[in-house]
Amino acid sequence: MKHVLKIMALLVAISAFWIGLLETSVVPRSYTWLLPIYLIVSLGCYGLLMVGSGLMLFPTCPQEAVLLQKDIAEAKEFLKNKGIDVGSN
Repeated sequence: MKHVLKIMALLVAISAFWIGLLETSVVPRSYTWLLPIYLIVSLGCYGLLMVGSGLMLFPTCPQEAVLLQKDIAEAKEFLKNKGIDVGSN
């Protein structure tokens, strides 16, 4: 939910900046159609940056992996007792 608020704040800030540029005539009218495209490209780059940094900083949880392996072994034993073949792994 935090990222949605960040993106919405960024959208509002860029929209205000765009309207300000249009009102003060800093940007020629012929280039104003490019500003929304720049906004979309910027948001795409921001999204890729967030995904990339999230993947690089993804935490490993060795304790949770051990617990998961125990749960898998327990489930296989339970199914084996019920007569269901779960393979040799």
